[in-house]
Amino acid sequence: IFGHCILVLSWAAFPKSIVTTTTKHMKDFIRAVESIEAVNPDLQMLDVVKGLRKAAGFETNLIKQYLGDLSDAHDLVSDPSVTSYVNEVINHSLSELGKEKGVVLTLDGSNVALAPMLLGLEAGLQSTVQGLYPLSLTHNLVASFLHHVHNEQTTLSFGTKGFWDSISSPKVYTLSDLPSLATDALIIGGIDGFILGSEVSTSNHRERSLSDLLKSYYSHQPDAAGLDASPRLISQKRRMNFKKLVSFSLLKSQMVQALTVRPNLNETERKRLDDVINEGFDQFVHVYAVCPNIISRSQWGAAAFIGSPSYLSLPMPYLFIHHTYQPSKPCTTFDQCASDMRSMQRYHQQTNGWSDIGYSFVAGSDGNLYEGRGWNWVGAHTYGYNSKGYGVSFIGDYTSTLPIKSAMDMVRYDFTSCAVNSGGLSSSYSLYGHRQATSTDCPGNSFYREIQTWEHYQVKRYTNDLWDLLYLPGSDFAECIAITVQTLTVSVCFSALLYRVICLEDCGINNECNHLIVSLEISTCITCIGHNKCIINYF
Repeated sequence: IFGHCILVLSWAAFPKSIVTTTTKHMKDFIRAVESIEAVNPDLQMLDVVKGLRKAAGFETNLIKQYLGDLSDAHDLVSDPSVTSYVNEVINHSLSELGKEKGVVLTLDGSNVALAPMLLGLEAGLQSTVQGLYPLSLTHNLVASFLHHVHNEQTTLSFGTKGFWDSISSPKVYTLSDLPSLATDALIIGGIDGFILGSEVSTSNHRERSLSDLLKSYYSHQPDAAGLDASPRLISQKRRMNFKKLVSFSLLKSQMVQALTVRPNLNETERKRLDDVINEGFDQFVHVYAVCPNIISRSQWGAAAFIGSPSYLSLPMPYLFIHHTYQPSKPCTTFDQCASDMRSMQRYHQQTNGWSDIGYSFVAGSDGNLYEGRGWNWVGAHTYGYNSKGYGVSFIGDYTSTLPIKSAMDMVRYDFTSCAVNSGGLSSSYSLYGHRQATSTDCPGNSFYREIQTWEHYQVKRYTNDLWDLLYLPGSDFAECIAITVQTLTVSVCFSALLYRVICLEDCGINNECNHLIVSLEISTCITCIGHNKCIINYF
């Protein structure tokens, strides 16, 4: 029931030493393609892609409809050891034990099923652009939705994610939730097939080799400037390119059309299928076009939560922005960011004695958002507000510099839209820097100035009795108790000077104001509006 026939290939001249040491990583697949091209130097990219499909004997009526038969495809000489390797890497299947085959790990941290990627690429190379949707995405989504209608208690409608036995040496990929016929890896592979197919159908990429195209797309390593200085056609920019190229209305209409010809559905089943299609399609757009790419805990190799988590009561009214400070350098690759996540979690658990990494989510400079405590668990990021808001941190020290623009945009626009649309964040949420809630430099002076220009940023206001007011985090209580306000309106302003700030303004009352020493790291004004009544504004 979970079987999914894809591509079974046999490749020639692939050194046995490579076969025995390869892992399920895209770089190994690209090495295999390079080896094929080396012994078939006269073949164009389309010849290689079609030859792979012919070697697999992979033909269905749907594929024939858009790509034709394989009578003119080149024969690729096979080797038994290569066949065994390729069958594992390309042939897609789901086992009842939750093992997914036909998936590779990419440099950007995504898990890609190769079959829909290759089908979309071939459609583009053959200029059968109308085949891009059904071959890369539509067929798998329709099959998954239909299967879910008949198995709602034991499946997801789409998008099941998974994790590798090892990030450094991936060999076994296991689903982390209930199965779906359109897993996250199949969808990501389909999106890549759609992007690459669209690209080669309208450009001179056809003259390139297959390995060169795949290498430029999947193997780009950003420099210190991160994605801001990276080329357009790379896997790290998958979501951006997909949103620019796809017609969601056309994709949905093709899905609906495909379902109208499904036999053996009674009226109740068809009504339920319509509901699943509408709900599922909206959720598909939400996950793969609205939200950033979120690397799950299992994907970055998180340790288990210590104890039992407390749960948030959604939606959250607050969003707090942090920087990690340590690690102090931005991470620009999945491997580096995942390592930083594991390092921070160890520190938070083993040194701080916390149950888990404190942040809700963490933004890398590699194009990914990393799940910390996630959407539902109470975090340990902002004292006094952990149960009232999400804490999103940027890896790096942003005291005197800013995160790269793409990372800031990912949180400022993509994450907030994702959170609001999913019900995690209130549509009227307030955004603050960490320093507005406690005595800290976080998220760094430069970055804090930047987030003051973001939507929903708030100048924090408190109204309370003066006694309570001055018992805010960061106050020097011994000095605060000396204050007595006897006038109706008076302003007391401070300048941000390290951790201790002395009131230097003329209060207009008495010298008791000069005794006020407050541990603050930001410019602050207290306006007294009555006897022992004050408002404190953070700027």
